[in-house]
Amino acid sequence: MAVVALLTQTLSLSIANAESATRPNILYIMSDDMGYSDIGCYGSEIETPNLNALAEHGLRYTQFYNTARCCPTRASLLTGLYPHQAGIGHMMNDRGYDGYRGDLNRNCVTLAEALKPAGYRTYLSGKWHVTKMIRPENEADKHNWPRQRGFDRFYGTIHGAGSFFDPNTLTRDNQYISPSADPEYGPEEQTNGTFYYTDAIADHAVRFINEHHFETGDQPFFMYVSFTAAHWPMHALEKDIEKYKGKYDAGYDAIRAARYQKMIELGVIDPKATTNFPVPEGAKETEFWEWDKRNMEVYAAMIDNMDQGIGRIVEALRDTGEFENTLICFFQDNGGCAEGYGRGGKGKQRSETAPLPELPDDYLQPDMQPKQTRDGFPVRTGKGVMAGPADTYIGYGRAWATVSNTPFREYKHWTHEGGISTPLIVHWPAKVTRHGELEHTPGHLVDLMATAVDVSGAEYPTVFHGGRKIKPMEGKSLVPTFEGKPIQREAIYWEHEGNRAIRVGDYKLVAKSAKGKWELYNIANDRSEQHNLADEQPERVEQLAAMWQAYAQRADVLPLNPIKNAKKKH
Repeated sequence: MAVVALLTQTLSLSIANAESATRPNILYIMSDDMGYSDIGCYGSEIETPNLNALAEHGLRYTQFYNTARCCPTRASLLTGLYPHQAGIGHMMNDRGYDGYRGDLNRNCVTLAEALKPAGYRTYLSGKWHVTKMIRPENEADKHNWPRQRGFDRFYGTIHGAGSFFDPNTLTRDNQYISPSADPEYGPEEQTNGTFYYTDAIADHAVRFINEHHFETGDQPFFMYVSFTAAHWPMHALEKDIEKYKGKYDAGYDAIRAARYQKMIELGVIDPKATTNFPVPEGAKETEFWEWDKRNMEVYAAMIDNMDQGIGRIVEALRDTGEFENTLICFFQDNGGCAEGYGRGGKGKQRSETAPLPELPDDYLQPDMQPKQTRDGFPVRTGKGVMAGPADTYIGYGRAWATVSNTPFREYKHWTHEGGISTPLIVHWPAKVTRHGELEHTPGHLVDLMATAVDVSGAEYPTVFHGGRKIKPMEGKSLVPTFEGKPIQREAIYWEHEGNRAIRVGDYKLVAKSAKGKWELYNIANDRSEQHNLADEQPERVEQLAAMWQAYAQRADVLPLNPIKNAKKKH
């Protein structure tokens, strides 16, 4: 009997090892505050050869969606739920209702928590932004930090935005670190001895891949790489900015028109269903055109640098023999950002010498916008301040965001197509054989949990966190689309700051603000949302509005856009 038991155990282990060998690694890569047309294979003039190569040998989705804002998207991606169901219907503050706690709740599991029981090692490099606990007073306050939500290793920032040269809340595993006093990532590992956060995110992803290979290579891994490029501030390395000097001399409308034409040639949009409406005149800079042109040059450099980092990550997969059996997905957290951060008033010129004391290397910079650089220069905002260096802090503005979102309407925050549309590149040589093809099936970030569970063989839990009931996944696995097969779903839903939408088939109902009227569009004929059909089809409006209302009631969306410190709902 002992021999039989030993043989049975050996056979079980052999089967488990064989299954582990065939299950894919899963790599989800997300960029920050970029528009639908901002990478080359979706229409951009920006150089993204590594993403283009993944697209050439994989799939590009033309109708994939996010949630219109950074932290709700991250909550949705991580949990496979709509953001309110995970407790993050708005940003990182508690608005008094369960859908708006500003902290990832315990009625959900993260991708890492779902995949670890299936034998996956789990890694995160980059931005977290799903907890309000950015100034923890004790270890218990870190209950929603990455290591406490299933990740074996973490390098990145807990907060949502910051300097690329001196980010706040920079963390290695579970402890804050200074980029200037990090013994594990010093000048010898950095580009020309300069800390630059996009490089650091990519370099740590590479490190995790290599360490995984040598330490636990018999296990598959899940890795989430969460870049902050190209979120404001417009910070980039001079070597990358240099490539784009003069690239935008033709102006907003010319660049937008060129992108629109390239998108048509690539097939990612249909000219019969889109309108390349002009950039709003009021958004364009005239007196400060040279300044705003520089903002876009830096923005392009940020994306270029991110693509270089993705190239290093891909190379690490090749070097470790993992490239063929790694499912790679690239996508964005929201549309182009029209926020006017740092663009008010006329800025000051840089001092010839540093007027402030240098900061000690071990100083933990606490602010989203630093007050000064490490070497003593005040951080400047305002028109005329040429973006790029560490002592500047500026967004690229509404006109360039309109270019980024070509040819869609609105921006980050809104649930019109410009706010929620994202590229999705899927690459998996072992399984995805539709090389260079376009996939037009609509999808949403909630689908990426279902996809990971599907390909990994993991069992999505019904209870977790000490017996807490876990909400069912909202998404659908994208695996059928890898072979050109359809997926069935009732609808896709959105809400953020009262902006709301539902898509059923080709029809989309959408509204701006909690009191805004519903608008109806046939996306197949009018993806630029220029022809409102609400008055022509009132019955369809009523039907879709009722579906959205039912979703809102079950998914902790209501009340719409509650104010901070509202009466708590228990």
